Amino acid sequence: LQNETDITATVDPFAGSYAVETMTDEVEAAALELMAQIEDMGGAVAAIERGYQKSEIERAAYQTSQEIDSGERVVVGVNKYTVDVEEDYEPLRVDPAIEAQQAERLAKLRVDRSSDAVNRALDDLRRAAEGTDNVLVPMREALAARATVGEVCHALREIWGTYTPVDAS
Repeated sequence: LQNETDITATVDPFAGSYAVETMTDEVEAAALELMAQIEDMGGAVAAIERGYQKSEIERAAYQTSQEIDSGERVVVGVNKYTVDVEEDYEPLRVDPAIEAQQAERLAKLRVDRSSDAVNRALDDLRRAAEGTDNVLVPMREALAARATVGEVCHALREIWGTYTPVDAS
Protein backbone atom coordinates (compact mmCIF):
# COMPACT_ATOMS: atom_id res chain seq x y z
CA LEU A 1 0.00 0.00 0.00
CA GLN A 2 2.77 2.43 0.85
CA ASN A 3 4.39 1.83 -2.54
CA GLU A 4 1.22 2.39 -4.53
CA THR A 5 -0.09 5.43 -2.62
CA ASP A 6 3.07 7.24 -1.53
CA ILE A 7 1.43 7.48 1.89
CA THR A 8 4.85 7.46 3.58
CA ALA A 9 6.05 10.51 1.64
CA THR A 10 4.82 12.64 4.54
CA VAL A 11 5.57 12.20 8.24
CA ASP A 12 1.94 11.80 9.35
CA PRO A 13 -0.46 12.10 6.40
CA PHE A 14 -3.56 12.18 8.58
CA ALA A 15 -2.33 14.72 11.16
CA GLY A 16 -4.37 17.75 10.23
CA SER A 17 -5.02 15.87 7.02
CA TYR A 18 -3.13 18.45 4.93
CA ALA A 19 -1.74 15.79 2.59
CA VAL A 20 -5.12 14.15 2.10
CA GLU A 21 -6.83 17.54 1.72
CA THR A 22 -4.29 18.57 -0.92
CA MET A 23 -4.92 15.37 -2.88
CA THR A 24 -8.67 15.87 -2.52
CA ASP A 25 -8.39 19.44 -3.80
CA GLU A 26 -6.34 18.25 -6.79
CA VAL A 27 -8.90 15.57 -7.67
CA GLU A 28 -11.74 18.08 -7.31
CA ALA A 29 -10.00 20.63 -9.55
CA ALA A 30 -9.35 18.00 -12.22
CA ALA A 31 -12.96 16.79 -12.05
CA LEU A 32 -14.33 20.33 -12.35
CA GLU A 33 -12.06 20.96 -15.34
CA LEU A 34 -13.34 17.80 -17.08
CA MET A 35 -16.94 18.75 -16.30
CA ALA A 36 -16.38 22.23 -17.77
CA GLN A 37 -14.89 20.72 -20.94
CA ILE A 38 -17.90 18.42 -21.30
CA GLU A 39 -20.28 21.33 -20.70
CA ASP A 40 -18.45 23.38 -23.37
CA MET A 41 -19.11 20.54 -25.83
CA GLY A 42 -22.84 20.81 -25.21
CA GLY A 43 -23.20 18.33 -22.36
CA ALA A 44 -22.57 14.66 -21.71
CA VAL A 45 -24.60 13.31 -24.63
CA ALA A 46 -22.90 15.60 -27.15
CA ALA A 47 -19.51 14.64 -25.71
CA ILE A 48 -20.35 10.94 -26.02
CA GLU A 49 -21.46 11.46 -29.62
CA ARG A 50 -18.10 13.13 -30.34
CA GLY A 51 -16.26 10.25 -28.69
CA TYR A 52 -14.75 12.47 -25.99
CA GLN A 53 -15.16 10.13 -23.02
CA LYS A 54 -13.91 7.14 -25.00
CA SER A 55 -10.81 8.99 -26.16
CA GLU A 56 -10.11 10.30 -22.64
CA ILE A 57 -10.38 6.79 -21.20
CA GLU A 58 -8.02 5.49 -23.90
CA ARG A 59 -5.57 8.34 -23.31
CA ALA A 60 -5.58 7.80 -19.54
CA ALA A 61 -5.20 4.04 -19.93
CA TYR A 62 -2.22 4.51 -22.25
CA GLN A 63 -0.61 7.03 -19.89
CA THR A 64 -1.14 4.73 -16.90
CA SER A 65 0.32 1.81 -18.83
CA GLN A 66 3.39 3.88 -19.74
CA GLU A 67 3.85 4.95 -16.10
CA ILE A 68 3.60 1.35 -14.89
CA ASP A 69 5.99 0.10 -17.57
CA SER A 70 8.56 2.79 -16.73
CA GLY A 71 8.25 2.21 -12.98
CA GLU A 72 7.05 5.77 -12.39
CA ARG A 73 3.78 4.30 -11.05
CA VAL A 74 4.25 1.39 -8.67
CA VAL A 75 1.82 -1.51 -8.77
CA VAL A 76 2.76 -4.18 -6.26
CA GLY A 77 2.91 -7.58 -7.94
CA VAL A 78 3.16 -6.04 -11.41
CA ASN A 79 6.30 -3.90 -11.44
CA LYS A 80 7.45 -4.24 -7.82
CA TYR A 81 7.61 -7.26 -5.52
CA THR A 82 6.76 -9.58 -8.37
CA VAL A 83 6.64 -13.36 -8.08
CA ASP A 84 9.11 -15.19 -10.31
CA VAL A 85 7.00 -18.32 -10.61
CA GLU A 86 3.57 -18.04 -12.14
CA GLU A 87 0.85 -19.84 -10.22
CA ASP A 88 -1.44 -22.17 -12.11
CA TYR A 89 -4.71 -20.48 -12.90
CA GLU A 90 -7.87 -22.32 -13.74
CA PRO A 91 -10.69 -20.09 -14.98
CA LEU A 92 -14.09 -20.54 -13.41
CA ARG A 93 -16.26 -22.89 -15.42
CA VAL A 94 -20.00 -23.01 -14.85
CA ASP A 95 -21.25 -26.51 -14.20
CA PRO A 96 -23.55 -27.51 -17.10
CA ALA A 97 -26.00 -28.94 -14.54
CA ILE A 98 -26.33 -25.50 -12.92
CA GLU A 99 -26.85 -23.91 -16.34
CA ALA A 100 -29.60 -26.46 -17.12
CA GLN A 101 -31.19 -25.89 -13.71
CA GLN A 102 -31.29 -22.13 -14.31
CA ALA A 103 -32.86 -22.66 -17.75
CA GLU A 104 -35.54 -24.82 -16.14
CA ARG A 105 -36.23 -22.14 -13.50
CA LEU A 106 -36.57 -19.53 -16.24
CA ALA A 107 -38.98 -21.73 -18.21
CA LYS A 108 -41.05 -22.30 -15.05
CA LEU A 109 -41.10 -18.55 -14.34
CA ARG A 110 -42.45 -17.87 -17.81
CA VAL A 111 -45.20 -20.49 -17.35
CA ASP A 112 -46.19 -19.36 -13.84
CA ARG A 113 -46.30 -15.60 -14.40
CA SER A 114 -49.07 -13.59 -16.06
CA SER A 115 -47.92 -12.96 -19.63
CA ASP A 116 -50.53 -10.22 -19.99
CA ALA A 117 -49.21 -8.38 -16.92
CA VAL A 118 -45.62 -8.70 -18.16
CA ASN A 119 -46.54 -7.46 -21.65
CA ARG A 120 -48.49 -4.49 -20.24
CA ALA A 121 -45.60 -3.56 -17.97
CA LEU A 122 -43.08 -3.83 -20.81
CA ASP A 123 -45.34 -1.69 -23.02
CA ASP A 124 -45.47 0.94 -20.24
CA LEU A 125 -41.68 0.82 -20.08
CA ARG A 126 -41.39 1.31 -23.85
CA ARG A 127 -43.77 4.31 -23.71
CA ALA A 128 -41.72 5.91 -20.94
CA ALA A 129 -38.50 5.29 -22.89
CA GLU A 130 -39.96 6.92 -26.02
CA GLY A 131 -40.51 10.18 -24.17
CA THR A 132 -38.71 12.00 -21.42
CA ASP A 133 -40.28 10.14 -18.50
CA ASN A 134 -38.14 8.49 -15.86
CA VAL A 135 -37.97 4.80 -16.78
CA LEU A 136 -37.15 3.63 -13.26
CA VAL A 137 -40.77 3.26 -12.07
CA PRO A 138 -42.04 1.35 -15.13
CA MET A 139 -38.88 -0.75 -15.07
CA ARG A 140 -39.49 -1.66 -11.44
CA GLU A 141 -43.12 -2.48 -12.27
CA ALA A 142 -42.04 -4.73 -15.15
CA LEU A 143 -39.66 -6.58 -12.86
CA ALA A 144 -42.39 -6.85 -10.20
CA ALA A 145 -44.64 -8.40 -12.88
CA ARG A 146 -41.80 -10.96 -13.24
CA ALA A 147 -40.33 -9.76 -16.52
CA THR A 148 -36.75 -10.93 -16.84
CA VAL A 149 -33.80 -8.57 -16.94
CA GLY A 150 -33.25 -9.71 -20.52
CA GLU A 151 -36.82 -8.79 -21.48
CA VAL A 152 -36.47 -5.36 -19.86
CA CYS A 153 -33.18 -4.74 -21.68
CA HIS A 154 -34.69 -5.90 -24.97
CA ALA A 155 -37.62 -3.49 -24.56
CA LEU A 156 -35.22 -0.59 -23.97
CA ARG A 157 -33.01 -1.62 -26.92
CA GLU A 158 -36.10 -1.57 -29.15
CA ILE A 159 -36.55 2.12 -28.33
CA TRP A 160 -33.03 3.37 -27.76
CA GLY A 161 -30.98 0.96 -29.84
CA THR A 162 -27.50 -0.02 -28.73
CA TYR A 163 -24.50 2.17 -28.12
CA THR A 164 -22.11 2.40 -31.03
CA PRO A 165 -18.78 3.98 -30.08
CA VAL A 166 -17.62 6.96 -32.10
CA ASP A 167 -13.96 7.23 -32.99
CA ALA A 168 -12.88 10.72 -31.89
CA SER A 169 -9.58 10.58 -33.74
